Amino acid sequence: MNVFDISLKVQNGMVVWPGDPQVEIEQFATIKGGDGYNATRFCMSAHTGTHVDAPFHFIDDGRRIHELSLDDLCGPVQVIHVPTNVYAIDAKMIKNAGIEPLTERVLFRTGNSDLWQSQGGEFRKDYVGLTADAADLLAGMQLKLLGTDYLSVAAWDHLHSVHETLLGAGMILLEGLDLSGVSAGRYTLICLPLNLVGADGAPARTVLLQA
Repeated sequence: MNVFDISLKVQNGMVVWPGDPQVEIEQFATIKGGDGYNATRFCMSAHTGTHVDAPFHFIDDGRRIHELSLDDLCGPVQVIHVPTNVYAIDAKMIKNAGIEPLTERVLFRTGNSDLWQSQGGEFRKDYVGLTADAADLLAGMQLKLLGTDYLSVAAWDHLHSVHETLLGAGMILLEGLDLSGVSAGRYTLICLPLNLVGADGAPARTVLLQA
């Protein structure tokens, strides 16, 4: 069994969405300081690093994080490699992507995954994301979950339309993945977001299993 950890490391100075708080991780008690134990506090947005968007993120009566089913978050998944010369995932690309019949979970590996290796804490607006027409097409595919390898599944110029379409269809969105070491193909997805009651999103330790 091969296990691929596709989660970003949560650390001070990491890339965050514009306007979100910076990650703060610090020890508030230390053995060296005489406390007798080490203990850590952290502060960050629920949409930091590898995280899940619940429908409530853009749909006011949509499901919240604690209402999501593990049966939707975990199970068979298809990883699709988007060519590096593709700078937006549009409807034409979706039609030619080879999404297999009856697929319920899809992850798109794009050139974004290489950004995690090469950049520091700078956010990039030119990341590869979905366009509105791609979202319209995907919304009709009965997917339970859709994931990409930057902090938003939606292209910068299509943020609201893509999220409203996909989350409005009841889909769970998995964002901020690192798929740089993952080949295209079929896997088992294990995605476990923090069980934050009432929240619109949550960080998620996420792995792929391959027999």
